[in-house]
Amino acid sequence: MIYLDNSATTSIAHEVYEAMIPFLTSEFGNPSSKYYPQATAAKDAVEESRYWVAKLLHAKPEEIIFTAGATESSNMIIKGVADYQKYYENKGNHIITSLVEHHATLNTCKFLNGDIYSNQDATFSLSGEPRKVDRGYEVTFLGVNEFAQVTLDSFEQAIRSSTVLASFIWANNEIGSLNDIAGLADIAHRHGVLIHVDGTQVVGKLPINLQEVPADFLSLSAHKLHGPKGIGAAFIRGDDYGLPPMSSYMHGGEQEQGLRAGTLSVHNIVGFGKAAELAFHNAEQTQKALLDLDTEVRALITQHKKLELLGNPEQHVPGIFSIIVHDASFNNERFIKSISSDFALSTGSACTAGMPSHVLKAIGRSEDVSRVLRLSLTEVDTVESVNALIEKLN
Repeated sequence: MIYLDNSATTSIAHEVYEAMIPFLTSEFGNPSSKYYPQATAAKDAVEESRYWVAKLLHAKPEEIIFTAGATESSNMIIKGVADYQKYYENKGNHIITSLVEHHATLNTCKFLNGDIYSNQDATFSLSGEPRKVDRGYEVTFLGVNEFAQVTLDSFEQAIRSSTVLASFIWANNEIGSLNDIAGLADIAHRHGVLIHVDGTQVVGKLPINLQEVPADFLSLSAHKLHGPKGIGAAFIRGDDYGLPPMSSYMHGGEQEQGLRAGTLSVHNIVGFGKAAELAFHNAEQTQKALLDLDTEVRALITQHKKLELLGNPEQHVPGIFSIIVHDASFNNERFIKSISSDFALSTGSACTAGMPSHVLKAIGRSEDVSRVLRLSLTEVDTVESVNALIEKLN
């Protein structure tokens, strides 16, 4: 099996697996309990992991809140900030995002905007009529350029006096284009607007220094950098007084500074910490290998007349390739099914399987939805694997 779907999930590193085992067996304590060895060992392990996740991002440990993954982090940040800013600070109710966000952001904003109540059915109601409800928020969904990037001008023009939060994806999970996060953050702060960044596809692939990139919030998942599934983190920028106030996402106990109640998943947190530690120590080697591989694969793909690469050719995260196959007889779903015993790849985001790509629609390529393949690689993959796939296409 040649695995080419690393944007969906990466394989777990052996060191990560080994680090998790004790916390599934002998070290089974609850880190919120007190005094006895299993509890203190669990708490110490959680804090060590928090240290490594923070170090990877060039953040402070107290700015890292563990969640079940980037989807939960994005929900927690967008809903928590919007609620607090509107109802407790009286600053406004307006949010800005884009049409090409991951559905964790897109559907959260649609929910706040009153467009949906469920991820599966946006229009059903017991009355039988499509309904839009007033939840007290207004959301602007910005269009993008041909590379699925938010332009600085369009963002600045959309800001109102009531705008409290903007949320943008750093690297598009379908076509790989990078947004100018530093530029977007500068504009947001100039207008007194907070900014959340979905960094899921960037962490571990490109350097991230949150001392230099002034994002207020960032979401990430462990399973995108050889960690376990079901664990992620929210970066929340603090100051001399601690974290900024925001409404809790999970109400209950006081875990995670009162923002995310519930017993911590210690074994997953330990795995996340080990994955972050490995990513930090191997950053230079990993990023060089991935950039070299990206250059080789792009050259291989672009030499084929029937293959077209989407996304910005310069401003993209290395390792994500969205390819249109220009052949009238080609159907991506049938092709992927026919080679599924030998190759793992996708037509786009794993979170929107079975749905037309909103990203392709936003960049004016809806007619190509049945001809798109997404390959996503890590630093350990080879150009020979991609060449083998292209031979299958031929």
